Amino acid sequence: MTTNGADDLLEVRNLHVEFRSGGGAMHAVKGVSFDIAKGETLALVGESGSGKSVTALSILQLLPYPMARHPQGSIRFRGTELVGAEEKVLRNVRGDRIAMIFQEPMTSLNPLHSIERQINETLFLHKGLSRAAARKRTLELLRLVGLPNPEKRLNAYPHELSGGQRQRVMIAMALANEPDLLIADEPTTALDVTIQAQILELLKDLQRRFGMALLLITHDLGVVRKMADRVCVMNQGEIVEQADVADIFARPQHPYTRKLLAAEPKGDPLTPPADAPEVMAADNLKVWFPIKKGLLRRTVDHVRAVDGVSVNVRQGHTVGVVGESGSGKTTLGLALLRLHASEGAIRFDGKDIQGWQAKKLRGLRREMQVVFQDPYGSLSPRLSVGQIIGEGLTIHGIGSGAERDAMVAKALEEVGLDPSSRHRYPHEFSGGQRQRIAIARALVLKPKFVVLDEPTSALDMSVQAQIVDLLRDIQARNNLAYLFISHDLRVVRALSSHVIVMKDGKVVEQGPTRRIFEEPREEYTRALLAAALNLEAVKSDAVRM
Repeated sequence: MTTNGADDLLEVRNLHVEFRSGGGAMHAVKGVSFDIAKGETLALVGESGSGKSVTALSILQLLPYPMARHPQGSIRFRGTELVGAEEKVLRNVRGDRIAMIFQEPMTSLNPLHSIERQINETLFLHKGLSRAAARKRTLELLRLVGLPNPEKRLNAYPHELSGGQRQRVMIAMALANEPDLLIADEPTTALDVTIQAQILELLKDLQRRFGMALLLITHDLGVVRKMADRVCVMNQGEIVEQADVADIFARPQHPYTRKLLAAEPKGDPLTPPADAPEVMAADNLKVWFPIKKGLLRRTVDHVRAVDGVSVNVRQGHTVGVVGESGSGKTTLGLALLRLHASEGAIRFDGKDIQGWQAKKLRGLRREMQVVFQDPYGSLSPRLSVGQIIGEGLTIHGIGSGAERDAMVAKALEEVGLDPSSRHRYPHEFSGGQRQRIAIARALVLKPKFVVLDEPTSALDMSVQAQIVDLLRDIQARNNLAYLFISHDLRVVRALSSHVIVMKDGKVVEQGPTRRIFEEPREEYTRALLAAALNLEAVKSDAVRM
């Protein structure tokens, strides 16, 4: 179904994309057709590998040619054919008439350039503004996207901003030339629920103000319901269903659409004995980073990343840690693992390990493991899966070569992967499979305590549900203690028996999961829940259908 209207801004017809590698070809997009009208929001929805981002990158002709090519298809923007267009034509369109916001701003922003320089670049290129005029326009844009204290942020570098602030900078860059079409590729996936709600509201407001069309690429159906006019559901490179957003949620026709609507983490956390042995605990833990100024770099203040936090994780229990970016969640987890210097007592298995030196700690490392948010960034692309998982076994001198290989195979089986895949490399796996590899790497050492740092935030809904089920099953079999760090409250509710809510390095509320979700006592906790439940409501409606 297409709009076929006179106001159509973008027309995609029978688009095919194939990637050539080693004499073969992989068909990533197969016969995709859709239109986008002026001021309209079209959502492309589907799981990882469905072809959403490849379709979007094709519009701006940003795929890596000649490895990627279009054997068939047409993409017309305001009547101009973009497939195979000359570089001069594409240069005039990119960043000017069509702009794009990428999923991960930290990798999209240049770490060596200030915020001002990066926004100015597009103004110099397309508008030919003077330096003074570009600075004035940059400040206008930063105020428009709600970046606090924009004058002080001009000389800041991306690593000095939070995730939500970096995403606002990306939006400011995209809006610099008031484009006709904005492509937003998973713009809120890795953001906290409150920041996510703010970014979505900002995009809607800016769309109304500038009359932009919006192509929204996402796997989050809550975002789709909130933002889109029409929806295209993609699966294995094809659009399997296309309809108005109300029809998609009320009357989904395709089995895959119904599967997406029903996918969300389910089940209840394990309920081991309340008097289970203590595995990891901290009392009045502090992690303060010094702020140095002046010629002599004297310490003038501190960033109180973790400020007087006490936590207790028992055998078989999961303690969930929630809060916005910068609240101290990850710093707390790394401090417990003694990967950040800290003050305060840290007990592991009844032993005070706070003063232990690195050599003494090394023997404990196999019993304390971590699974990071981004499995692609935490898995070495130069090592095979078997080498990645077996590295810890080698370091700790566990078993012979043949025994280590058998342990790696067993760890892969435990996380639901084919043991023969240990000879392949991380880039050959999907996001969900890479996360399973990261979990296997942690489990192969038979730890007692695992820090799970946002392990599901960048995954599709159905894969999230699978990983939650997997983690719960592994915990039951091995009696593991988890510290589960997340901004996704649905996942926290499904996995955690106890929840700690953090803000600005402090614990604002903690207690049993059910009590926190049903009877939150603090205003901040209520705000977090309200932001999450507002985005969740659509999934509940769809599942009840």
